[in-house]
Amino acid sequence: MKYMKLGSKPDAFHAEGNCVRYVSSELATDIIISVGDVKFLLHKFPLLSKSNKLQKLVSRVSEESPDETQLVEFPGGPKAFEICAKFCYGVAVTLNPYNVVAARCAAEYLEMTEDIDRGNLILKIDIFLNSSVLRNWKDSIIVLQTSKSLLPWSENLKIVGRCIDSIASKTSVDPSLITWSYTYNRRLATSNQIMRSGLKFSEKLESVPRDWWIEDICELDIDLYKRVMLAIKSKGRMDGGVIGEALKAYAMRWLPDSVDALVSEVHINRNKSLVETIICLLPSDKGISCACSFLLKLLKVAILIEADDSSREVLIKNISLKLDDALVSDLLIPARPPQTTIYDIELVQRLVDLFVENEMSKKDKKMIEKNGGDFVLGYGSWLKVGKIVDGYLAAVAHDQSLTVSSFIKLSQSVPESARPIHDGLYGVIDIFLKVHSFFSVCNNFVKTEMCHILQEHSGLTKSERKRLCGLMDVKRLTTDATMHAAQNEQLPLRVVVQVLFFEQASTSAATHAISNIDDAPRKTEENWGKTAPENCKSLRKQKDELKMKEEEEAVTSGKLVKRGCKNGGSSAQLLPSRSRRIFDRLWVIGKGVANGENKSSETSGSSQSPASMIRGETKSSGSSSRHRRHSIS
Repeated sequence: MKYMKLGSKPDAFHAEGNCVRYVSSELATDIIISVGDVKFLLHKFPLLSKSNKLQKLVSRVSEESPDETQLVEFPGGPKAFEICAKFCYGVAVTLNPYNVVAARCAAEYLEMTEDIDRGNLILKIDIFLNSSVLRNWKDSIIVLQTSKSLLPWSENLKIVGRCIDSIASKTSVDPSLITWSYTYNRRLATSNQIMRSGLKFSEKLESVPRDWWIEDICELDIDLYKRVMLAIKSKGRMDGGVIGEALKAYAMRWLPDSVDALVSEVHINRNKSLVETIICLLPSDKGISCACSFLLKLLKVAILIEADDSSREVLIKNISLKLDDALVSDLLIPARPPQTTIYDIELVQRLVDLFVENEMSKKDKKMIEKNGGDFVLGYGSWLKVGKIVDGYLAAVAHDQSLTVSSFIKLSQSVPESARPIHDGLYGVIDIFLKVHSFFSVCNNFVKTEMCHILQEHSGLTKSERKRLCGLMDVKRLTTDATMHAAQNEQLPLRVVVQVLFFEQASTSAATHAISNIDDAPRKTEENWGKTAPENCKSLRKQKDELKMKEEEEAVTSGKLVKRGCKNGGSSAQLLPSRSRRIFDRLWVIGKGVANGENKSSETSGSSQSPASMIRGETKSSGSSSRHRRHSIS
């Protein structure tokens, strides 16, 4: 820290309580100057010889109080006036970055110029500011901080402007040329470190980072901070990423950690001003240089404190430009009324829509497929956003207030190429189906026997379940997901049939490929062309038979139920699950095709059970409404 000493005489100023200051001297004091609540008992001659203001005031003193002068709205208060008075008496006084602005403003008020006396206080302070204080990094920041309490004097004297320009200029210096100290110090290497590392003394063990200045200016008030950042940006030498880090550091320094403190009536206006200022200072590259996580957290705060719409709009647009870098946890922004969901689904929907719109507009037409209009598979940003959307859906799918329409709309926001594998999409659909379906066990006591009846109550209609499952492509499921889906009781029967069919078809194709390894590509295509139609034809036939049997069962359901009740022993036997039975039927088809059996054997294998399967299922299910459902539509 720089400092300057003025005067050489010993300090003769003394205090009498808190409100009186006087000078011990052989001569009696002949003037009383009041500054605020403090009275100074001084001598006219040393004061009037340095201050043009006091000369004017003394000459206009009223006859009622000839020896007392009131200094109204004196900048810097009693302490600043005492510095000026000591200078007039030649008493030793020390100027430093903490008191130099107050002394300069006080000297300006008292008009201590060169016209009154050569080498006056104004000249000496200006020399100290320009030659020492403003050339020092931390001193410039201290002076700027102290200048706020002295407005408008410090502004009119251009002290604020000179400090801001000094700080902005230093941030633009090549980091390799910086030798002054700064917070988060990475100083020049010591000689011992240099000797151990084999470097020359003039070299640095660690280079100064580009963001070396960030933490020091975080101590500034928001108004001064804004002016400093605007000056830094106007230089045009600072990278947008560093600007973003500076804004992030300032937000972390001043925004409270708790939500209660953030929205408290005492601080909400200050927090609102702070957030809106940070948003307006975002880099001109539309926030691309800022971390997406920081922008999302800033948006969450802006929503909580109800920042103005324009500020939130800026954040939303900036976030959408780099949504592929977002974290699912940062997207979980609480919803505000009148929304009924836990998290703000509409906000995320808008972010995804803007991201897609931006990507579509900036991509070259060569990157678009001719048929579907989707982007080429494997493009990094699309794959990332696809995973983010699926992850977000998995997080919000547990919310029972989430509607099917909102779920479907968000899942369809990204193109097909964003999901080369549909395991994630299947997972969120499974969660949604489970959350919106629940089971209850009813205990009915009939005489001395207890009968447990399992009833299913679904919150989704058949049409809604069909729409949900229509989002995923079973051909894009991995083996693990396929095995899980085949045993998933939440899925409609039609979807399970599709899963098993494509799994069997791919297994059959793989078997043919292995047996004809020398000509695998050609034979696989031929196998698919021959096998798939036959399988499809056989599957359609089975579906028709199954539907006919279901209608037949509806007519004779009374008889079947009675028959099932009579055969009490057989009804207790457990049959394979729905998926297992369908798989067994398809396995016969696959086995026949793989072994090259003729159509009659295939038909024989597949026709052995539609009627018997339905009758057996009816017997085993008893009164269960779950097992009486055979519709595959």
